[in-house]
Amino acid sequence: MTPEQTNVTEKMTSVKAACDKAPAGPRKDRALEHYQAAEKAHAAKNYDETNRELDAAAEEII
Repeated sequence: MTPEQTNVTEKMTSVKAACDKAPAGPRKDRALEHYQAAEKAHAAKNYDETNRELDAAAEEII
């Protein structure tokens, strides 16, 4: 794995854990939507889009 892939993978793990711990509600729902979009972007190896979606997900649950 390249360093970029490793960083994205670690960030995905961190954001997923934060989403799982977040209280139920519309912010969590939006965060999960962003996380799912990040998963799709990651599968397509679009790391820039993955990072944008992960940042958006994190922002929703902070």
